[in-house]
Amino acid sequence: MKYKLLATTILAGCFSNYASAIEVELTDSAWDGVKIPEGQQCQKFGGQNPMTPALKVSEIPAGSDSIVLAYSDRDSEKMNNGGHGVMSYEIDSMTTSVAIPKVAGHSYDLPEKVTMIEAHRSPGWDKEGAYMPPCSGAKDHAYYVTVKAMKGAQVTATTVLELGNY
Repeated sequence: MKYKLLATTILAGCFSNYASAIEVELTDSAWDGVKIPEGQQCQKFGGQNPMTPALKVSEIPAGSDSIVLAYSDRDSEKMNNGGHGVMSYEIDSMTTSVAIPKVAGHSYDLPEKVTMIEAHRSPGWDKEGAYMPPCSGAKDHAYYVTVKAMKGAQVTATTVLELGNY
């Protein structure tokens, strides 16, 4: 499933009319963007080795040096806007396309080039870690990831990818 969103680039503190596009795809066939796959929910509700889906990010603007991923539950105020964990994936500034690996839920053991920016916000609800898999107890919450291409602290492009409901 592919999503593309045009983002206005901010240069030197001024708004520019130049729009950058970033494309994000779910590359794990179990993830369809509609329903969270069985077993990929948190351990509290029976998840078995839950992980983020593998992603392909392309059309990355030149000069970007990382991809930031903020995992969220749209139906939970506390867990929205990155509440399920925020991570950064380091890239070379000439990279235009990259495969983002899966990240294990309930763990701080991260793949190479992945750095935790913020652990998930509810360690008392289930097991702590960099990423909390969907954990609403099958109450049909909508889960998504905000993907941002970055150059230092500047966002060069962004999009939102729906992960599915649980």
